[in-house]
Formats: sequence, C-alpha cells, structure tokens
Amino acid sequence: LCSYMSDEKIVYVGKKPLHAYVKAVLTAHEEGEKSVAIVARGASIGRAVDVAEVCRRRNGIIASTLPESISLSNTEIGTEEVPRDDGMKPVSFIRITLDF
Repeated sequence: LCSYMSDEKIVYVGKKPLHAYVKAVLTAHEEGEKSVAIVARGASIGRAVDVAEVCRRRNGIIASTLPESISLSNTEIGTEEVPRDDGMKPVSFIRITLDF
C-alpha cells in the first residue's frame, strides 16, 4: 500500500476501498511526512483522483483530521510498458503529489 522513494511517501492505489488509501495518507501525515504521492495505473486512476480530492477537501471522518493546508503540488500522467505473458503492454498511470 505504501513505500518510500527519496524523501516522499508513495501510496499505491488499487482495488481496496477509498477510505483505506485516505487512511494511508493520514498515517503518512501523522508520521511527519511533508509530501505524499498517490500513484495508480489503469482502472485505478479514477480512484486515485478520488483519494486526492477527498484528502484535499477533507471530506469524511478520516480525512477531517488532515490539515486544512493540503495542496496539489504536482500531477503527472503518462504511459509505461508492463510485462505480460504475450509481451509488453502499455498501461496509463497517474501520480498526484499532495503537500501538507
């Protein structure tokens, strides 16, 4: 669900419920992180956008404890090649960076 790259925590969004990823962002903030990247590929891209918006707008019980000063510092979209049984397949991705 989470990992670190350099000084930024990364939350990988998949098929879990939305609140699980919001909780991961909240946990990162509580651990003193200044920045969290929300990353998703393929069909999970919409859920990643929802996680970012719930956090930014502080919607819901979990997100309401986040600071009011969350900003979207960077959003990156693109395509990466993913290995499959029948060769490489292009898959879209999104990376949304939240700053506290």
